[in-house]
Amino acid sequence: MINAIIDLFSNYTFQIVALGSIALGILTGVTGTFAVLRKQSLLGDSIAHSALAGITVSFIMTGTKNTEILLLGALIAGLLATLIINSISNNTRINFESAMALVMSVFFGVGFILLTHIQKMPDSQQAGLERFLFGQAATILQRDVYFVIGVTLVVVVLMILLWKEIKVFSFDPIYAHSIGLSTQFLNIVLSGFIVAAIIMGIQMVGVVLMSALIIAPAVAARQWTRSLTGMTILAAVFGAISGLGGTIVSSLINKFPTGPAVVVIASSIVIVSLLFAPGRGIINKGLRQHGAKQAFEADMAIINLLTHQLLDIDAQFTKEQLQEACIIDHHREGKSFDRLFNNLKKRHMVERVDDSMYFKLTRVAKLEYEQNRGDQL
Repeated sequence: MINAIIDLFSNYTFQIVALGSIALGILTGVTGTFAVLRKQSLLGDSIAHSALAGITVSFIMTGTKNTEILLLGALIAGLLATLIINSISNNTRINFESAMALVMSVFFGVGFILLTHIQKMPDSQQAGLERFLFGQAATILQRDVYFVIGVTLVVVVLMILLWKEIKVFSFDPIYAHSIGLSTQFLNIVLSGFIVAAIIMGIQMVGVVLMSALIIAPAVAARQWTRSLTGMTILAAVFGAISGLGGTIVSSLINKFPTGPAVVVIASSIVIVSLLFAPGRGIINKGLRQHGAKQAFEADMAIINLLTHQLLDIDAQFTKEQLQEACIIDHHREGKSFDRLFNNLKKRHMVERVDDSMYFKLTRVAKLEYEQNRGDQL
């Protein structure tokens, strides 16, 4: 397996596809960050599906499968869809999400109807347009890769130059407008970034799965950091890993398309992040909640002991007395109480008096009890 992967990196076709996928992953990572933060994840889906109409119209008008011409049609359709979405949400009572769903449905429906019509045409020139549905990375050329890299560099440079303005606008557009920033211009810029990323990725990933590549790296990065800069960089890294990993998988497995492989890798990164991220990960949250529950139960055990069994905080007690105090309030018996008692010892809240059968509260338990009693007062 390792030798096969090493041999891949010396293959020219693999190098071209991998480089293009990495550049696309970086582009979708940095642009998707702001789509996720602005709660416009569906915008990528709307633009990607709308692009199909532009591709089919371009073919009908020109009769050629030249990639540049078809992608130009996709670009125009994507920009038009974005303009219509913003116009509907700004000038009607239809909210942004509903406008996106409406425009996406109409454009994709038109595109699919035209694609079906094209496939029934007798001219053999029409064959192969369906590759834009799910992508076909093997068809990209060296010039296509250079173009994707160029667009990625332009987007990254513009984002760096407008970083402060974009950051303020993304988190608080009302405040951005109040300090004199052109929110309409910034909205066009961010939407343009997403359109550019989607148009660059249609040939490799396809209109159906392209939105996943916009969203997945940013969602994964969001789980690991609270910094916008860190999230943007991490999303770009996750996007690049997805691109490279998907290319490797599709090259090792015969007839496995690159686009879906890239999306599967990106989705796997999201799942791992959702589970294991130290800040927001499900497992980490579960462990914290379990620890908080154990701490609460330990505190309640000490309070019940002092309330029902002991009159003096410095008095000694047996394990049975502690169990009786817990049974009064929590009905803890058997293994349930043993777990609680072990937790108290683990938290250094009780300790045995010499080698006797008696225990006493530690300084930690006394401080905890005094603090809880003060909070109640």
